[in-house]
Amino acid sequence: MIPTLNDFLLRLKSIFRKKRMDREMAEELAFHQMLLREKLLHQGVPQSQANAAVRKTFGNPQRWHERLRELWQFRSIENLTRDITFSLRLLKKSPGFTIIALLTITLGVGANTAVFSLLNSLLLRPLPVPHNDQLVVLGMEEGWPRLNYGFPEPFFRALESKHELFQQTFASFFVNKLLIRGRSVNENVPGILVSGDYFTALQTPPLMGRYLTPEDDRPGGSPEGLAAVISESFWSTWFSRSPNVIGGKLQIANTTFTVVGVMPKRFIGANPTENPEVFVPLSTEPIIDAPHNLTKSGFHAQWLVVIGRLQPGVSLEQVNAALKPMSMPIVRDTVSETDWITRMGKVHFHFVAEPGTRGFTYIRFFFRKPLVALFAMCGGILLLACLNLASLLMARGAARERELATRLAMGATRRRLVRQLLVESLLIAIVGTTLGLAVAPLASQSLAVMLMSGNARNGTYLDTSLDLRVLLFAAGVAIVATMLIGLIPALQATSGNLNEHMKEGQHANTTHKRKLLQPIMLASEVALALILVIGAGLLSTSLYRLFTSGAGFNPHGVVNIDLDIDKQPLNGDPLLHLYRQFGEAMSHQPGVASVSFARVVPLTHTVLESSYARQGGQMQDLYMNAVAPDYFKSMSIPLFEGRDFRWTDTTASGLKIILNQSAAKLFFPDRDPLGQHILRGSEKTDFEIVGVVGDAKYEDLRNAAPPACYEPIMQLDDKKPSLTAVIRTSGPTAPLAAAARSLAAQLAPEIPAPVMATMDSIVEGSLSAERVMALLSGFFAGCALLVTGIGLYGTLAYNTARRTSEIGIRMALGAQRAGVVALVFRANTFIAAVGTAVGLIVAILASRALASFLYETSPHDPWVMVISILSLSLIASAASLLPALRASRIEPITAIRCE
Repeated sequence: MIPTLNDFLLRLKSIFRKKRMDREMAEELAFHQMLLREKLLHQGVPQSQANAAVRKTFGNPQRWHERLRELWQFRSIENLTRDITFSLRLLKKSPGFTIIALLTITLGVGANTAVFSLLNSLLLRPLPVPHNDQLVVLGMEEGWPRLNYGFPEPFFRALESKHELFQQTFASFFVNKLLIRGRSVNENVPGILVSGDYFTALQTPPLMGRYLTPEDDRPGGSPEGLAAVISESFWSTWFSRSPNVIGGKLQIANTTFTVVGVMPKRFIGANPTENPEVFVPLSTEPIIDAPHNLTKSGFHAQWLVVIGRLQPGVSLEQVNAALKPMSMPIVRDTVSETDWITRMGKVHFHFVAEPGTRGFTYIRFFFRKPLVALFAMCGGILLLACLNLASLLMARGAARERELATRLAMGATRRRLVRQLLVESLLIAIVGTTLGLAVAPLASQSLAVMLMSGNARNGTYLDTSLDLRVLLFAAGVAIVATMLIGLIPALQATSGNLNEHMKEGQHANTTHKRKLLQPIMLASEVALALILVIGAGLLSTSLYRLFTSGAGFNPHGVVNIDLDIDKQPLNGDPLLHLYRQFGEAMSHQPGVASVSFARVVPLTHTVLESSYARQGGQMQDLYMNAVAPDYFKSMSIPLFEGRDFRWTDTTASGLKIILNQSAAKLFFPDRDPLGQHILRGSEKTDFEIVGVVGDAKYEDLRNAAPPACYEPIMQLDDKKPSLTAVIRTSGPTAPLAAAARSLAAQLAPEIPAPVMATMDSIVEGSLSAERVMALLSGFFAGCALLVTGIGLYGTLAYNTARRTSEIGIRMALGAQRAGVVALVFRANTFIAAVGTAVGLIVAILASRALASFLYETSPHDPWVMVISILSLSLIASAASLLPALRASRIEPITAIRCE
């Protein structure tokens, strides 16, 4: 036991004292040689004979050093060090190959890690709260394909008291524009309404002070007044990290709140895509959302996300079993409309609990499929990179057959050589993975910004930072890449007839099996590249057709200025007068052609619907928008019949409405709709049709323009509407933003600064997922073509170099240069043809998986297939032609003399 421990400690010490121990060994060996020499000289042996006897006795000093090193070194570590040193020398000798290999692996690993970071952030990463496995997300089964996760406030309050199932049940509602009074003006800050058990359930202690409690979540707040909790970043920017922040006052929605706590930076709440700065009690919603009141709307307003923390020992199955029988009694106790209760009973309405470890966000439903598809493409790129490097290493290994055969003949085992060759692949994989990890955060953050551009609200984000899961994924990729890159070339390079390799070296005959392996890998590479190119072509074609499909309006030159008017004192006619003043002032800005206002901006996923019917007809749901005069002119929506709205179209003058063509055909397929009347809702409010306009896309570009109607803002029931100014301009937009801010400060100093966005950016943002998929797939396709071209060129160049003497003899015997070009060129032509055929078949079968992402594009679009094949053929031809031309310039005498 003791000697073994001493040996281990000696070997461990030798790792850090190698040179010193080598010196000590040399000194000790010299000492023993000196003793023997002096002994022989003392016995009268001549000097020369004494030296010869010492040399004979001790033999080669280097051999003694090697034997002694085996006693005090870790042999495996020493061998690994030698393999690394040797591999580094080989890679240094081939800088071109090394650079190509590293760039290829960096591309594969970087792309995979970047997309995996997005997947991890949105789909995999658990909430950073204690015991997150106890959290469950609640939904409502209402007979639709997907659960409804928006709870009415009465349903939540009924579930809040079910302590036999949940330790705590909490609800939240994200407010992307929380109006807070700054030092000089009101500002919009991302905030969130939370119920009293929100912080208790998430079990994250505050950085300072306390968090909100059920006592704060009452109308009017606690006896001390309305309370608010702020984030650490808000504390830094608004309070300069003052230690006296607790007890400080905030003017939120023109109401005083007291700061009672500060949450640490690591706390993100229950939604991984939201970043609220201020937390206020759920009971203050009528204040925060004034003049609206979702709480008062009862079961008609489905707005809350509800999450519970399970009681210890209670399973998800037990919770669902208990929720089902208590669901309808809760509905009966909280809903007053018997028709709604009856309809819910028919569809077997009940509450459902789902795992809530990762929190809840609606964005998952939008991006789950696109991200999984992108990840599959990234896997294809990584596999392509590995196949490419494996084929290049096989070609290099073939050129080293004589060297490897010599080493085998001198006693090296095949296992030892395979390990040495794998170390070379491991070095490439490790360095490439490191470089990929370096670029992945920037790439993933850029992708996150692009993805969120169409769904981004103030305070929403995706945290794509590297964590242990991403690092483990990258390590797994490095290991897989090492095996894919190095194992097959290493086994091939060390197999075969040793005597044949020793005699013939680089011209050794190879077996039929070995001859087939490299072409199969190259053909697989071509097939995989074609699949990626076809996929990119389909997605790009679909995106182009989406952009050119026509939205029904012209977005170019349209600017939207969002006016958040809720918290100023004007309403009704005085507020409409304010809007007119703003519009008239903006119309005098340079380059402005027209100005109008709208309740809903198209393609922003905001929807207003209402039910209408013609006299004696059935009710039909229509998309609705409230607009001001000149809206259709500003948006370039054609007016086919009738007239536009006028500022005199008030309630007193009779209710007016304009239909789009689809709605006009729906209600009046057999007559002219002008002058006809339609009725709205159960109140059967009568509207006169004064115009018919062209169809325009409403919610998104993918779906056809729906039947829609337009009402004038002068007739809105809401007396304090927040509208968006719609401005058509031919000049720069920056001066408009400055003018809008200045006007808003003059006309309504209580409102926050207006937010401007061009209609072009809104259109692009509505296609964020499609843009990211098309952009990345196009980038991957370009990389696939480049990598495939490098693989075909490099492999053919290596193989052609091995045939230098053969080509020289052919030319010496009369072969023409054109014949040599054809001979070499044919080697890759067959491989490319087979790979293209296989890739086309697989692409036709696999393209069905992209069908749900395509717009007016067939998964088997022949033009995409043809162009993809032509592109790949062009790359393969160029990659094959260069080595062929080089081979045709070989001088026969020089080639034969080289042997």
